[in-house]
Amino acid sequence: MDADAQEDFRRFVANRSSALLRTAVLLSGGDRHAAEDLLQNALIKAAGRWHRIEEPEAYVRQVLYRQQISRWRLKWPRRELSVADPPEPAAGRDTTSSAELRLVLRQALARLTDRQRTVLVLRYFEDLPEAEVARLLGCSVGTVRSTTHRSLARLRALAPELTALGPGAERGPRPSRDNSPVEVRP
Repeated sequence: MDADAQEDFRRFVANRSSALLRTAVLLSGGDRHAAEDLLQNALIKAAGRWHRIEEPEAYVRQVLYRQQISRWRLKWPRRELSVADPPEPAAGRDTTSSAELRLVLRQALARLTDRQRTVLVLRYFEDLPEAEVARLLGCSVGTVRSTTHRSLARLRALAPELTALGPGAERGPRPSRDNSPVEVRP
């Protein structure tokens, strides 16, 4: 890598690494160490191909997603259990409820399977359309839809407190959508 390319790469890392690390943390279920490993490996791959990459951030994000997919396809489960650090409060405003929401959400995401967590991060944090998620994960759009549905249902079951903490919680409980068959007697 020549000096100009090296400087471009350093600028990219300085400017975008915090956003990329946030994505990696979400993909890894709140495990900051695993997220740092994911990001470091993605940046190493990007550095080796820097002169051929047209959109560096898109390339690094795709490497992150694919590495995470490879991790959850492994046969053995994760051996470590890590606990998320509490977030830093924003200066000048009360962030207790939003901090609590982030902690509960991070813990709930960590309890999902790697595949479920990856689909939810890509769909809702990265705001990718279903077709793009399917392309990145190498599956069909129907698989993305069904995995998203099951993941959200499991997330709601694992952390019912998210409903009480989230935006719109002050409006009261939402009506139930119980679609179970009902016996009607004459």
